[in-house]
This record gives sequence, C-alpha cells and structure tokens, in this order.
Amino acid sequence: MTNAYTNTRIEYHILQSFPVTCLNRDDVGAPKTAVVGGVTRARVSSQCWKRQVRLEMKKLGLPMGTRTKLIGLLIARKCKELGASDEQADTCGQAIEKIFIKDEKKAKGKKKDQEAEIESTTNNDDNDTLLFLSPREVEVIAHAFKENDFSPERVITGKDQKKQAVELAKLVGKPDEVVNAVDIALFGRMVAKAPDMNVEAAASFAHAISTHKVGNEVEFFTALDDLQDEPGSAHMGSLEFNSATYYRYVSLDLGQLAQTLGEDDLKKSIAAFTQALFVAVPNARQTTQSGASPWEFAKVLVRKGQRLQVPFETPVRIQRDGGYLQPSIDTLKDYLQKKEKLSGSLFGKQGDYEWGENPEFSIDDLIAALQSHVH
Repeated sequence: MTNAYTNTRIEYHILQSFPVTCLNRDDVGAPKTAVVGGVTRARVSSQCWKRQVRLEMKKLGLPMGTRTKLIGLLIARKCKELGASDEQADTCGQAIEKIFIKDEKKAKGKKKDQEAEIESTTNNDDNDTLLFLSPREVEVIAHAFKENDFSPERVITGKDQKKQAVELAKLVGKPDEVVNAVDIALFGRMVAKAPDMNVEAAASFAHAISTHKVGNEVEFFTALDDLQDEPGSAHMGSLEFNSATYYRYVSLDLGQLAQTLGEDDLKKSIAAFTQALFVAVPNARQTTQSGASPWEFAKVLVRKGQRLQVPFETPVRIQRDGGYLQPSIDTLKDYLQKKEKLSGSLFGKQGDYEWGENPEFSIDDLIAALQSHVH
C-alpha cells in the first residue's frame, strides 16, 4: 500500500554529551560498550532510549497503547465500564488472555497444573506474551463481548489457541483501520500467534555510540552509619561509569506512519515524537550520577530513498582547546555532505535543518519546519 509519503523519511542525527554517567547498564551493572572502528565506545542500547521516548510521549496527551502481559485485566476493566459484572468481565478477560498462555504440554520440564486452570488467568504468570493494544482495539474487543451479553464463548469459539488467535485478529480488524495509538505506529507490534495484528514500526533507532574512544572508570564509595560511634564506614562498594559524546541516529518513516495512523495525524505525531526525542534521557542512576544533558547539536534531514547513518568508524580526537563535541559536529557534517554529493539524485533531499548553533532556531522552529513537509 502506498500513499503520498511513501519512502519519505525524517532522519535525526543527534549529538549529545554526558559527563559522569551510567546511562545503560549491562548484566554486571557496568555501562554498556561496543567495539567500533577497532576501539571501545560507550553505548546506550536502542531499546533503552526508545522506552524513555515512549514514556515522554505519554505526557503529551496523544492516544497511546498499553503493553502488558495482563491482557485479561485490560479487557476486564473495559468490559466493566460497558456494564459487565465483575464475574462477566473476568471471564471475558480470561477468554482473551488464554489465547496467549503457553502450551504447557510442549513446555520443557513442566507438568500441567490443574489448579492453575481454575484460577483467574488475569493474573496468570504463564502468559508469555507482551501484547501491545491501542485504546480503540480494546474498545472493539469489549464491545464485541457486550453485543453477545458478555458470553465469551459466543465471541471466541475456536477450540485451540491457533484458531482463537485467528478469530481475535478478525475481531480486532486491520491495524491500519483500528490502531489509534501513536506508540504502536511508531515502534511497531509483533504478535506471533496472530500475525495479522502485526504492525510495521515507523521509527528506527540505532544504538547510541560515543564518537570517540571511551574507557569505563570505577568509583569507590563508602557509606557512614549515623548512629555508629566507632570510626569507619558501614558499607563500601564500587560502581562503574564513563563520560561521552554520543551520536544518536533515528529515522521516522512518514509513509509507514501515514499507513498505520492515517495522514490526518501526521503533524501531531511529528511534533510529539520530536519533543520526546529532545527531552528523553535514560533514567539509570539519575540520582547518583545525574545525566541531565540536552541535545548539543542535531542535523535533521527530510529525504526520500535509502536511510543513511553516520558510522563514526574513525574515532574523533580531542581538540587542543576543547572536548569531543566540535570535532564530532565537524565529522558529522563532512560525512553527510560527502555522501550527498556521491549519492547524487539518489540522495533525495527535501529538507535540511541544523539545530544547536543558531540560538534563533529553537526546537519549536525545528518542529514547525518538519511539519511543513506534511500537506
């Protein structure tokens, strides 16, 4: 399916510097890293920053989805709003949630627990699916139960999970007709048991990496006991940290966003997404190693064609009178300028905006400029 914005993207190339921080931890609590260009770089995973962007978007008043394993609880609440009794609502919720409960017969090392089947599945830990539903989809499901006197067996009639999942997908309808949640449209949805509910993500996030070589450092700390008379610490420990100038690459596919949400909501979505990108910061250790640094520089392109990410394969070197930011800005600009010339007509540039160096060009001005590309 094509529309007026097919193959049109907004590409955000963002540079953001952080002092002593541990923005994203690995399995042992150390800042995440990656080897790029033969040297170790600081890294913040894409999923870490994506979640913070989604949380920030929740504050902006747009329709947002609910991502949860407690699907039954979500459906039950809406059924109660439509007049169902507590028992009816729970039964309807269970009917949907049971579609996504693991098949215990196939699960390794597990025996079927007869008592667990009797208990309400709205709190069942066996549900292994995080289902992402928009407000409109929840309403469609709940209204279907209401129209059938909250008798779930008249709505979901299949005898096995596979058939039930197909029924659910048909009940909900095509995603581009019922999804009204901006976050589902942006970040996508995969439902393995009901592929017809899948939604292609409009936003692509790269892992944020430092533009330069980084080595993690160790902070040794002690804690004192207020009531202790003897000298010495009551507790000692250590934490790893680093500091870095990060390059963040984010691509927003306007064609895919228009296909899922419709063209009428594009301007609002662009504004909310850009605002969330601007303010979202990973929340790890923010009370002890505060990382409250805003964007330093951003080059934002509106283009048709292949996505283009700056690899910073050669780490930038520190300047004599400064840090890594200015050489990172210079490298970013030079790389994109060179690729634009080499790509010729295939570069497909429709807009080119730089934020951070001109104090007269605010984030609001950037958002307005991006929105101008939507008819």
